[in-house]
Amino acid sequence: MADNAASVAAPRLTSVIVAATIGNMLEWFDFLVYGFFAATLAEVFFPTGNPTVSLLITFGAFGLSYVARPIGAAFIGTYTDRAGRKAGLTLSIALMMIGTTLMVVTPGYATIGIAAPVIITIARLLQGFSVGGEFGSAVAFLVEHAGDRKGFSASWQWSSTGIISVIVALFGLGLTTLLTHQQLVAWGWRLPYVFGLLVGPAGLYIRSRMAETPEFLGAVKPPTLPIGELLHRHPIAVLLAIFASTISNSSYYLLLYIPTYAVKTLHLPAYTGFVATLLGGVLLAVFSVVAGHYSDKTPRTRIMLAMAWLFAIAAYPIFWLMVAYPSLATAMFAVGFLNLIKGGYSGVLPSLLAEQFPVESRAVGIAFSYSISVTIFGGFAPFVATWLIAATGDPLSPSFYLMASAVISIIALLAIQRRTVRVQQNQDGRMPLPG
Repeated sequence: MADNAASVAAPRLTSVIVAATIGNMLEWFDFLVYGFFAATLAEVFFPTGNPTVSLLITFGAFGLSYVARPIGAAFIGTYTDRAGRKAGLTLSIALMMIGTTLMVVTPGYATIGIAAPVIITIARLLQGFSVGGEFGSAVAFLVEHAGDRKGFSASWQWSSTGIISVIVALFGLGLTTLLTHQQLVAWGWRLPYVFGLLVGPAGLYIRSRMAETPEFLGAVKPPTLPIGELLHRHPIAVLLAIFASTISNSSYYLLLYIPTYAVKTLHLPAYTGFVATLLGGVLLAVFSVVAGHYSDKTPRTRIMLAMAWLFAIAAYPIFWLMVAYPSLATAMFAVGFLNLIKGGYSGVLPSLLAEQFPVESRAVGIAFSYSISVTIFGGFAPFVATWLIAATGDPLSPSFYLMASAVISIIALLAIQRRTVRVQQNQDGRMPLPG
């Protein structure tokens, strides 16, 4: 196998990044559209007499799709570790295209009744299954082709998500300002999904031409790697990866919730959240790559700990500012500042996760750990935020969720930092630290 690995010409890093991130962009585009247009989709597919209940049901379906993510991570991640990074990435984008097609063609509740929310929920489950395997497969592909630029290469997973945030925000801004409410509900919300669907064939073509990674070709592939075996071999790595991902996921999905928060809680015009998200997406795209680049020169945990502490300190003041002075300016500052911190944290996260698992179980290890974290702390974050505000009457309550998530990740990062030191000392032939 070493001969096979050596015989494969190393592709340019730019080509590697494009191949890995184009699927990520398609998959997250569809997910972001659902979150940004939640209030509209609530009217189309989940109508009730109470707007809050309707929105809760919509976010419940949004969160339900995250239940499928660990299943997809287990299936596609294991497939990627056995059949190859290229095979796993191609499978995930093909499945996402099916879910997106269902979102485009399904009529609303007024046309086909209860079948509408049922089909949409199925589409969301299929998308969740697909995305569950995408992240681990793409990160493994990026770091294994990157040489000594693993942090920079893997950071494009989150940078591309920032770019997509900009595109979706432009759609939201354009549609909410150019169309009437009736036009938006009738057909306008479908336009972003049509755009996203057009990217699919290009993604499939590019991924079909990818070169397999040398590390995978040179690794000994197990005949099967069920989740039980992963948990048996690498239980500490899985737990630390889950909790290190916590603040990345909770912050992202609360930021995804901001357009709805601006309209429903702060009573601002619909375009406010999209303008703020546009700025936030630019900052996330830029600073994810900056952080990833510097993580190749300095310990990754050092950067991430600084960002996590900033999340814990800034969460409450940021939400207080939006509530005390509700305006486009404060929403832009809040979303921009939080995305700046998030870029610094999440840009480093993928390469850190990759370093927790060996090559033969890297894709499933990353995918499963990250998906569990997304399901618990991310996918239901908008639902939890909406429920907290309704239950407590306190519009600042989502900030406490963000602060708690930051503390969880800080503890995990300190444990990873300590574990890394012990591994390095063992490799140097020295005694490990006590405990």
